[in-house]
Formats: sequence, C-alpha cells, structure tokens
Amino acid sequence: MPDIIEIFSARGDLAHLALLLWALSASALAWFALRELAAASRRFDDFVRELARFNEHFGGK
Repeated sequence: MPDIIEIFSARGDLAHLALLLWALSASALAWFALRELAAASRRFDDFVRELARFNEHFGGK
C-alpha cells in the first residue's frame, strides 16, 4: 500500500487516490449493510415460520 501512495503522490494524483479510498470504503460499507439486512430478513422469516407453526399447534380449530 505505501508503494501505491508513493506512486500517486509522485505523479500528483492525490485527488484520485482520495477518490479511490472513498469508493473502496463506501463499497465496503454498502456490502456490510446489505449483509446485515439479509441476516435480519432471515431472522424475521424464521420468526414468522415459528409463529405460524405455533398457531397451527395451538390454534383454536
């Protein structure tokens, strides 16, 4: 990583380096958020499935 910073700073492309770092961090944050959203969706689906099974077992009819 220090070599990449040195190459960019020698050519004067610090703005490109900053943009690259921003894009990488934004992508990582989006990936993390989507992963957590998928996990929450699975947990909610499990909850609804267990609730339906409970209602079948202890239902009024």
